[in-house]
Amino acid sequence: MQIEGSVVLITGAGGGLGQEFVRQFLERGAAKAYAAARRELDWADDRVQPLRLDVTDPGSISAAAAAAPDVTVLVNNAGVVGPRSLLTAPITEIRDTFETNVFGPLQMIRAFAPMLAAAGGGAIVDVHSVLSWLASPGAYSPSKAALWGLTNSLRLELADQGTQVLGAHLGYTDTPMTADLDVPKSDPVLIVTQILDALAAGSDEAYADEVTRRVRSSLSTLTTGAIRAD
Repeated sequence: MQIEGSVVLITGAGGGLGQEFVRQFLERGAAKAYAAARRELDWADDRVQPLRLDVTDPGSISAAAAAAPDVTVLVNNAGVVGPRSLLTAPITEIRDTFETNVFGPLQMIRAFAPMLAAAGGGAIVDVHSVLSWLASPGAYSPSKAALWGLTNSLRLELADQGTQVLGAHLGYTDTPMTADLDVPKSDPVLIVTQILDALAAGSDEAYADEVTRRVRSSLSTLTTGAIRAD
């Protein structure tokens, strides 16, 4: 994927990782960045175009697609942690987690795939997690596992139109989403750098930190069951 001159749309642009995606895409020569979020955002750079977007609202997605017809790179970064228990949390909260983390990216891809095809293929970046492969209580890890599977299947469906589909995996990163967790965290600058390097190299997956690389390499040794995150 040629990042220089590209037009990128980043969901969840109000968060720490989303802001870093905007910054680094522009640093690498992107012509424009649509910074999509559920709230109004102010950006000092004229190359950044704020975009109101709720990835759980089909009408909002349609409006975003109409407002950003020149997108060549879609970054599905928006996500929520969700409830900590699948057994005791209200089922509506669990559904909401999957709406944001799974169906939101799918609906974004369905809306923007024709534009990417018209632009010669373009690229999609789906932000997964090391918890795509690690079983953890609550709704987050199964939703990210579902997104990983969805990304792999969409890569096959979009191959004929020449769209690169990159699944980006990372461990705990120092963003507002993880502010209440007392665990080692990676610098968002380093995480996004690894992801964009993989995008530029034409890779299918990006393993953005050492924890993720170690867990990914261990998957080939597993035969049954699941690895626990705790």
